[in-house]
Amino acid sequence: MSRVIMGIESSCDETGVGLVRLHDDGAVELLADEVASSVDQHARFGGVVPEVASRAHLEAMVPTAERAFATAGLKLSDVDAIAVTAGPGLAGALLVGVSAAKAYAAALDVPLYGVNHLAGHIAVDTLQHGPLPSPVLALLVSGGHTQLLRVDDIASRITELGSTVDDAAGEAYDKVARVLDLPYPGGPPIDKAAKRGNGSAIAFPRGMTGPRDAKFDFSFSGLKTAVARWVENAERAGNGISVDDVAASFQEAVADVLTAKAIRAAREQGIGTLVISGGVAANSRLSELAAERCAEAGIELRVPRPRLCTDNGAMIAALGAHVVAAGHSAAPLDFSANPGLPVQTVSL
Repeated sequence: MSRVIMGIESSCDETGVGLVRLHDDGAVELLADEVASSVDQHARFGGVVPEVASRAHLEAMVPTAERAFATAGLKLSDVDAIAVTAGPGLAGALLVGVSAAKAYAAALDVPLYGVNHLAGHIAVDTLQHGPLPSPVLALLVSGGHTQLLRVDDIASRITELGSTVDDAAGEAYDKVARVLDLPYPGGPPIDKAAKRGNGSAIAFPRGMTGPRDAKFDFSFSGLKTAVARWVENAERAGNGISVDDVAASFQEAVADVLTAKAIRAAREQGIGTLVISGGVAANSRLSELAAERCAEAGIELRVPRPRLCTDNGAMIAALGAHVVAAGHSAAPLDFSANPGLPVQTVSL
């Protein structure tokens, strides 16, 4: 008999509630994916304010859940299990989601699974493209994380091959957008401006690509600083700057490093499929360059549609379904959120 899994996400500034159906053959079907974002409340600060995010989650949790059940045409009593983001993320924001999930699980008397936000970004691809091959390489790029991961089993075996040593790619986008007087969050406006610019106009550095650097680690702090210094110098010299060219050249540097390291990792690991996920996966140049380089290398590329790339409850429900299908034990109701939960810990 198929089972309905409810997923709750509240790790940062998106309140997400998703519903999926786990079929007897292991297939996972998306039934509803509702999100309430507090990004507009953070825009004037140029970044997420944890206290503001936590309050927004408190206000949005129940209405978002109600919309999800209305969309799916289901009742709370139809839920067979609940999955919630246990980490990583902002402590206060996580606690709102975990508390809500515990309340729902206790009221419905259904098992509760605390799962990893990062693994959820990978699992969400199965809602669009079906089961993941084993192994698969995942390039996770978001505002807070940039990682290369080997996934042998989405429910239990994830190995980190490389990570950022400073700024994540999405964080660099936000900071460069501020330098260019573009809106927050920086990803969409930089991507839009870059389409009008020349990505070869400025030779910005490619961090962590030297022979002595860790093969699969990333660094975007130097790139961010290089953009800021270039703009400062141009303005000091009285030269006008092309925001479009700066945006395009910055974006080209980011996409170049991300895709080059991903292809190298796939080849060295003998992996034939690359999944790109996380908010930055919606970037047009990243997906375009990844498609070109994967085609040249004979590697299959899977990128979820933009709606699934950003934080949402569907990804947590999808991961929860895989954890349930694998027969993992439910978490005790007294488990705590863990803001620093490592990606290797898929579920609690």
